[in-house]
Amino acid sequence: MSHIMLAVKVDLMLLEQIKNSNGEEMKKTIKLAVVVALALGTTSAFATNGSALIGEGAQTRGMAGLGIGMSHGAESALVNPALITSVAGTEVSFGGTLFMPDVKSDLGLGGGLKESSANKNMIPEVSIATKVNDNFYWGIGMWGTAGMGTDYRTADSQMNMVTNLQLMQFGVPLAYKTGGLSFAVTPIVQYGALDINYALSTGIQDMMMGHDIGMPLTVGAGTAQDLEMGYNLGVAYQTSGLTLGAVYKSKIDMRYSGVLANAMNPMVQAMSGGMQSYTNNTLSTPAEIGAGLSYKFAGSTIGFDWKQIQWSKAKGYEDFAWKDQNVFTVGYEYTTKDWAARLGYNYAKSPITKQSGAMGSLLNTFNLLGFPAIVESHYAVGGSYNFSSKTALDLAFTYAPQVTNTYTNFAGTDITTKHSQTGVSAQLDYKF
Repeated sequence: MSHIMLAVKVDLMLLEQIKNSNGEEMKKTIKLAVVVALALGTTSAFATNGSALIGEGAQTRGMAGLGIGMSHGAESALVNPALITSVAGTEVSFGGTLFMPDVKSDLGLGGGLKESSANKNMIPEVSIATKVNDNFYWGIGMWGTAGMGTDYRTADSQMNMVTNLQLMQFGVPLAYKTGGLSFAVTPIVQYGALDINYALSTGIQDMMMGHDIGMPLTVGAGTAQDLEMGYNLGVAYQTSGLTLGAVYKSKIDMRYSGVLANAMNPMVQAMSGGMQSYTNNTLSTPAEIGAGLSYKFAGSTIGFDWKQIQWSKAKGYEDFAWKDQNVFTVGYEYTTKDWAARLGYNYAKSPITKQSGAMGSLLNTFNLLGFPAIVESHYAVGGSYNFSSKTALDLAFTYAPQVTNTYTNFAGTDITTKHSQTGVSAQLDYKF
């Protein structure tokens, strides 16, 4: 929390530099939005493409995350910062998503299918963009960007496993526009927190080690936090209703002292007969590359995005054998003077695949029980209503149908996980 507080203090110092005709009123509004983001940002988020949240606001989420080649005003600050150049003056967007994952697992060691109680999460978003002159634009933002978590403590089975990954980013997008071409860079400060703990009963120890040590073993180092730097790059070209965009997001190495090694090492040593150990404590946010386009005609806009999330090159995720994801998104928007309606579809094959061998069965167990990023298709609907020329309300609903995976667990039997997701997003926009 101390890291987020530092980011908020920096944020508020920058906000004091914003000058406009309604300066004092807007400063109060923006400060309140940041405080709300801080309060909501302490929860974990179950994400959709692996552990990466689809979209960073109600407009993008209403189109299933579409935004690399389509501007959503201030909301574009994280999706493609080059597209904040669409704002006419200054725009503030703040809101959040109530995310409701439904995860059930059967470890295959008795107890049957049990539900994770980590089934409600709040994800904040605050985006600000302002036009300085015809060429230069800048902004500020705080976003809950990714996360993951299960909680089987109340199930009294599934090793009572609890996992909790939280990621929040603070960024300052800087964009330059000349004609229809825009370039942007966003320096990123990322806060992360990770916790993994579980219990090995004497029966499970007997299965893994070939003998019973006579007492349960509780594994867990507590929550570790980190604060690291990264950057996003964006480019866009707009002409005659057509918008083209491309982005690159850097990898960010997050170091969670003791957490991964503490969680993995007892089981790695048991499965290898003491011949192997696990010492890594880095869980990197993977690099992303992407491109998109949209075309606007007669009040309608259609768009398509592609991006690749490079899990296989991210520390920690590569140890868990996560594969790169190619994410495909298609969306449609219809706008009038007073309202807008949106639809979207997002697909990405799960980064988790079934592993073989003794160590592979251990990865299967951790992936499906603690980090079940197996949903693939995502449907979205959204809309906006303009109360005036200055204020608007955005809403979005997303749904990922249930996916069921069954892999071999560390005991040589089957672990089965079922996972679906529902999300509701709301956001207020203010222009001045």
